[in-house]
Amino acid sequence: MAVIRGLFVYPVKSCGAIALDRAQLETQGLRWDRHWMVVDATGRFVSQREYAAMARIVPAFVQDGVQLVMDGIDAALVLPFQPRGNEARVSATVWKDTFDALDEGDEAAQWFTRALGVPVRLVRFAQDVTRLSSKKWTQDDDAPTQFADGFPILVTSESSLAELNERLAAKGAAPVSMSRFRPNIVVGDAGEAFDEDFIDTLSIEGDAGLDDVVLRFVKPCARCPITTIDQQTGERDAQWPTEPLDTLQTFRVDARVDGGLTFGQNAIVVSGAGRRVAVGAQAQWEYRFE
Repeated sequence: MAVIRGLFVYPVKSCGAIALDRAQLETQGLRWDRHWMVVDATGRFVSQREYAAMARIVPAFVQDGVQLVMDGIDAALVLPFQPRGNEARVSATVWKDTFDALDEGDEAAQWFTRALGVPVRLVRFAQDVTRLSSKKWTQDDDAPTQFADGFPILVTSESSLAELNERLAAKGAAPVSMSRFRPNIVVGDAGEAFDEDFIDTLSIEGDAGLDDVVLRFVKPCARCPITTIDQQTGERDAQWPTEPLDTLQTFRVDARVDGGLTFGQNAIVVSGAGRRVAVGAQAQWEYRFE
């Protein structure tokens, strides 16, 4: 039986992760995941694709919010969990989706502008806004998400990472850590590498004896150049600057996503919203046979 090895949230889209022992599951994903987002002057999101230094912005939960720190910036920025109530309503864009968001004000904008060296602002997801994942992939299910690229949950497998790292080692390249793939849930003891390609649902035992949480895998995750950035340093390997994408190109081209290089599965919440999931919990695949 599989086991949950890791739980991660990324409070600010494309910034650092917080590793958790337990995480609250909501219909739109793990609580506080991608709840904030950095945008340019047009309201379009910016990411490590343009500004690799975002990886070095490190979040942590504090009593009433999320604290952000970055080497080279003396003062931390604290984002309160609860909106102040006077935020300006602005337009924000994630890929093809444009919707209302809440501007977090000049202090946050100045902090991120200093961190990235370009004029940007920070927005918060507005609780009265519903952004749904693509029905092309979720079919009949309404699957809300916040500022994630497209889906509430990203699941990866330790077996798949081990296979990738074996291939990297065979060509003399350094191994990569799971952080390159920015998952929410990491599963171990899950069978063969890339078994997740054939999974329909993942059931995770409920915390404190509650019923299982059930996720449905809906779309292979096509990977982008963020995977080439070390998530601790915000830099690429000088000798292997385009790994692991070059290696994925040799065996993970996926016609289901127009030839994208896939690693991990995007998932939606079938049941268990409002419950907690925990590292160490037992999990079970249900295979999809087509």
